Amino acid sequence: MAVFSKQAAEGRWQRCGMGVAGVLVVGAGLVGVPRGVQADEVSAPPLALMQTMIAHEYEAEKHREHYEYLSQERSERTGGHLWTERVAETSEGKVKMLLAEDGQPLQGARLAAETARLADVAAHPEEFAKQEQALKNDEAHAKDMLALLPKAFVFEHVRQEGGYMKIDFRPNPEYTPQSLEERILHGMSGSVLLEQPVLRLHGIEARLPEDVSIGFGLLATIKAGSNFSTIRGRVYGDEWKTAMLNTDITGRAIFFKAIAKKEHAEHTEFRVLAPGMSVAQAVAMLEKQGVGVRE
Repeated sequence: MAVFSKQAAEGRWQRCGMGVAGVLVVGAGLVGVPRGVQADEVSAPPLALMQTMIAHEYEAEKHREHYEYLSQERSERTGGHLWTERVAETSEGKVKMLLAEDGQPLQGARLAAETARLADVAAHPEEFAKQEQALKNDEAHAKDMLALLPKAFVFEHVRQEGGYMKIDFRPNPEYTPQSLEERILHGMSGSVLLEQPVLRLHGIEARLPEDVSIGFGLLATIKAGSNFSTIRGRVYGDEWKTAMLNTDITGRAIFFKAIAKKEHAEHTEFRVLAPGMSVAQAVAMLEKQGVGVRE
């Protein structure tokens, strides 16, 4: 049995929000798959349909554009408040400008602090890139784990539902998880929605039917009922983005430290950005838009 230190266990848990939800949301894959599956063949093998979807997501990832969009998020990052942010994607990371909290536009000292933060981001893009690299590493890790899905789960019960192809999944009893993230992921059951006829990932719902214990419960226990869901949609050409993400994962770690990963986010108003936009240019664009919103 693998042995985890306290620091390693806590550090890996801090990343498992991406390791669990991001595994199925990030939209990439590393497996070779049959290309002959037809999107309208509900009778096709569920695994073949999933492999084809993963291949489509992987191919789309190679040609991904950068976008600007409006984000509404309530999470631990926002302190439980509803944050309205304008987000601009760059090669160095996502530049975010806070517009309002709980429906109230920023004013006074709070507005001044946000303006100063963005000015610092624009003046020190290398520091911003370092901070964002941790998130990029998590995304890369999630992409690697996505390749494990055909091994870690049994896919079954293909059917039409609301114009989409729905496929259920449950843990594959023949697969042995190799990490904390895999243990949590492998314990989940749920369903995926595939968009037809392009076989792209439209939605996921997953839930832990039973507690997942790490180190016989001494290191961590993720509580039954922990769940996540996501909805994705086409925003431009062959580009698909996450429109909604809901995560609710709870439990306890070593020394009775509470675990909580709660987030609800909605993304709208997607707009393609010009190629090669720098961090400073993204900040200038967001600030110009912010002035218009506050006026």
